[in-house]
Amino acid sequence: MQGYWNNEVANAAAFTGFGFFRTGDIGVFTEDGFVKIVDRKKDMILVSGFNVYPNEIEEVIASHPGVLECAVIGVQDAKSGEAVKAFVVKKDPNLSADDVIKYCGTQLTAYKVPKQIEFRTDLPKTNVGKILRRELRDEKKAAA
Repeated sequence: MQGYWNNEVANAAAFTGFGFFRTGDIGVFTEDGFVKIVDRKKDMILVSGFNVYPNEIEEVIASHPGVLECAVIGVQDAKSGEAVKAFVVKKDPNLSADDVIKYCGTQLTAYKVPKQIEFRTDLPKTNVGKILRRELRDEKKAAA
């Protein structure tokens, strides 16, 4: 891609001075020299100056036997700037917020453990089934 047609503002935001396209993906180099995409920059949560990637937390929550599916976003927090909030669809009707938080605490650093858990019957998704974190963030902004 060479740029957006007749849209210099979008081009300035999307391309570096050297012509590289900013994808918004966050990647890390693996030990064997490959690049692994770990999340999207716009989804990253900044907790007390630490980068928190929702995919990492979602993998942990989803591995709980009582969880059907989940999504994680950042919400405003007076103490840490942002805090982790998880939206969870239960597989086990007896699953509690404390169960999820304690489970995360056994596998995640403390600042990555969700401070808020909201149970839902379903999560917003695209036509192909991808969970839409953006819609969850927009809901929180509209409610604030």
